[in-house]
Amino acid sequence: MLLWGDGYFSREFKVEAVRLVKERGVTVAQACPIWTCTRMCCGWIRELTADPAQAFSGHDQQKPEHLEIEKLRREVGIPSAGTA
Repeated sequence: MLLWGDGYFSREFKVEAVRLVKERGVTVAQACPIWTCTRMCCGWIRELTADPAQAFSGHDQQKPEHLEIEKLRREVGIPSAGTA
């Protein structure tokens, strides 16, 4: 299992950290590595709780609503958020 690669934690690592907090009662500080901040780990919990199927989809796999927004931006000639 890849813990750290290209500056990002793997999806498997994030899911396991969230599972430890939610199912086993481990604190966020205990579940996440010392070099991460608790805010990042709390974000993982929110993301996985809100949409388990799309959580941690990565930069190359945008959520459907983001793809639709980008499509509409192109149609009306508004630059993408990352290129403005």
